[in-house]
Amino acid sequence: MDQPKTDPVFSPALCRAARGYLGWTQEHLACHSLVSRSTIRDFEGQRHGMHRSTEAQLRLAFEKAGLRFTNADGCPGLCCCSSATA
Repeated sequence: MDQPKTDPVFSPALCRAARGYLGWTQEHLACHSLVSRSTIRDFEGQRHGMHRSTEAQLRLAFEKAGLRFTNADGCPGLCCCSSATA
């Protein structure tokens, strides 16, 4: 069975960028999202895609820290929408 396609706005590169902006390691993201570090490592290393539910957990962790993923004019990116930090 094929895995569901993920949102093109959330890519391995943007996941790494979001972690970098927050100063989070993969382990920090794993703790905040309840997604295993190996899943995060494999996604960021483009070894495999990600289920929508797993992507949602990662995005929620970043959103709770004040980041939003955008797709302005078809160009994926990040914005900091609050002063929240973790």
